[in-house]
Amino acid sequence: MHTQYMIAKCMKHIIQVQYIQYIFIAVISSVIISACASLLSIHDVGVPTVSCFSPSHNSEYESVPIVLDNETALEIGHKIWRNECGGSIEGLTVWNRGEKFASLGIGHFIWFPERCTAPFGDTFPQLIDTLLADEEARHHVPLWLREAFTKGQRSCPWKTREEFYTALRSNKMRELRNMLASTVAVQARFIARRLEGSLPKILKAVPESNRERIHRQFYRVARAPMGLYVLADYVNFKGEGTVTYKQYGYHGWGLLQVLQGMYGTNEGIEALQEFTASAEARLIERVHHSPPERHEQRWLLGWKRRLKTYYNANE
Repeated sequence: MHTQYMIAKCMKHIIQVQYIQYIFIAVISSVIISACASLLSIHDVGVPTVSCFSPSHNSEYESVPIVLDNETALEIGHKIWRNECGGSIEGLTVWNRGEKFASLGIGHFIWFPERCTAPFGDTFPQLIDTLLADEEARHHVPLWLREAFTKGQRSCPWKTREEFYTALRSNKMRELRNMLASTVAVQARFIARRLEGSLPKILKAVPESNRERIHRQFYRVARAPMGLYVLADYVNFKGEGTVTYKQYGYHGWGLLQVLQGMYGTNEGIEALQEFTASAEARLIERVHHSPPERHEQRWLLGWKRRLKTYYNANE
C-alpha cells in the first residue's frame, strides 16, 4: 500500500509539472504571436518613404523635414517663377489692381505698406529674414533694405499702387529685382519650409476622424512625380487653408480643403489629377463666394492654367 501511495503521489507531481509547462508554453506562444502581429501592423501603417521627406516617428503632428539640393530647389523655383511671374524679371515686382499690397519674388510674396489691413498675412519680410540669415544670399540684399530691417522698418516703402509703379524704374526697384532673380533656390527653400510645417497645422485643424485620410492623401500626392513641386506650389499659391475668412463666407481654398476633397487610392499621375480637380473646384467656390468688388473671376482662367502644370510637364 505504501508503494502504491508513493507511485500515485509521483504521478500527481508529474501531471502538475506537465500542466505548468503547458501553461508556460501557451503564455510564451501568445507573447510571440502578439509581438509578430505588432511588427506587421507597424510595417503596414508606417509613413511612406517619399523623396525629400524624412518623417519623424516621435509625433504624428511633427513637422516633416524637406531637404532640397540646389538642383531640385532651382527646378522647383523656376517652375513657381513661371507660374507666378511668367518667368520674367519684370514679374518679380508687381502690385495687382484692386489689392492693397505689393507682390514680390518668384512666389509673389506679399509686402504690406504701413497700416495696411488685409485678410492675408504678408510673407515678404519673412523672406528677407531668410535671405539675411543665409551667408551667401545676404550679399544680394540691397544696402537700403538691410538698413531698414536693422532699424525695424519692415513695411513696404511704397504706400500705394500708384507710388509703386511710379518707382518701377528706380534704383531701389532694380536692386530688388536683381536680388530676387539671384536667389531663386533660397526662395524655393523658403516655400518648402512653409510646406514643411503645413501638414501638422492641417491635421490639428480637422476632426480626429478625418486626419488619417488627409494624412494619406498628402503622402499620396507627395509620392507622385513632381509631387513635391505640386504641394509646395499650392501651399505658396493659396496657403494651408487652416484659416477661413468672413468676406468669403468662411469657405476655404487652401491645401487643407483640397486634400479634404480627395478620396482616391491610385498612385502617380492619377493622384495629381485628382488633386488638380479638387483644387479647381475649391478655387471656383472661392470666386463664387468672393466679395464682388474684387472681381476675382478675371483670375480664374490663369489659376486653372497653373493647376494644369501639376500633372502636365509641358504646360
